[in-house]
Amino acid sequence: MEARVCVLAGDGVGKEVTTESMKVLEAICRKFDHNFEFIHAIVGGAAIDKFNNPLPPESMNLALGSDAILFGAVGGPKWDNPSADVRPEDAILALRKRLGLYANMRPVKVYPELLHSSPLKPEYLKDVDFVIVRELTGGLYFGRPKRRSASTRGRRAVDTLAYSEKEIARVVRVAFELAKSRRKRLHSLDKMNVLETGRLWREIANEVSRDYPEVELIHMLADNAAMKIITSPSEFDVIVAENSIGDILSDEASVITGSMGMLPSASLASSPPPPGKRRGRRGRPALYEPIHGSAPDIAGHNVANPVASFLSAALMLRWSFGLHEEADEIESAINKIITEGYRTIDIAGENDHKLSTSQMGDLVAGIISSGPK
Repeated sequence: MEARVCVLAGDGVGKEVTTESMKVLEAICRKFDHNFEFIHAIVGGAAIDKFNNPLPPESMNLALGSDAILFGAVGGPKWDNPSADVRPEDAILALRKRLGLYANMRPVKVYPELLHSSPLKPEYLKDVDFVIVRELTGGLYFGRPKRRSASTRGRRAVDTLAYSEKEIARVVRVAFELAKSRRKRLHSLDKMNVLETGRLWREIANEVSRDYPEVELIHMLADNAAMKIITSPSEFDVIVAENSIGDILSDEASVITGSMGMLPSASLASSPPPPGKRRGRRGRPALYEPIHGSAPDIAGHNVANPVASFLSAALMLRWSFGLHEEADEIESAINKIITEGYRTIDIAGENDHKLSTSQMGDLVAGIISSGPK
């Protein structure tokens, strides 16, 4: 098959991990006789430096004209002025809104060989395999009014948490569809004890649940879920939450795996296709990215963990292109290197084989290339 993939590498380690993911995808193309055209566009802090715009129109147009987007990370200390008119993170927010990417999927899986990498006790980590579905285009990050002001009484800031029935229902439905294809258990998180949006969220979740009698719906306050994700993560199958709650708790969940470098994500404008199917090519392109940031403290040192980016590329193959065998190839190669003790420094133990970012890309691409088709 042929496909156009827009590569928005961004800043910091985003450039490093997407370079290695392209290496892995090129190995897939050679093995399975596919033709992926990689279209590169500037985004984030680098785009601010060049155009004073974190997402220039040309970059947006290239993204809109692609079949899928492979994203790295944006930001860094250079652009961390809180009073700046534009910020690198504005790029990803604009992409999500323009492309209608309202559902962010963040799988959390523990590899048995990496139990030592997590600060949690090994007995807490057995059989951990869940997905957080985060609403992505509403809530605090997009609500209006959003502003700062100053007066004789001091400075003031306002962010607005707002949700419509449609926004809640569509992302909850995505979560139900996903739970239906997994272990049929859905935790819906809210703050209904103090927030009107939380009460509306719970009400609509109950209404949508009538269409999914086979899925168990469990309501949980977000603060209680924050504790449960650490103390009993194996009880979760699929979690759905509004934007800011999902953002915070999915980053918390990275502690379970021992590193943000192990967690992929996919941002979609519809439910993932059922197993064996693919998304319609005429739909909006989905965006795939590791959950970590630009990690400026290690950027340029060739030590970042690219596994989350590899796994994001596998999600792209599976959900945007329907290439399930090819996605399995990437995931199997990752399982193989983990089983054999190859690690980047963030998850390495004393006796593990420590690899650089580029060495990890070479190894995974090599396993794919050398294995049977």
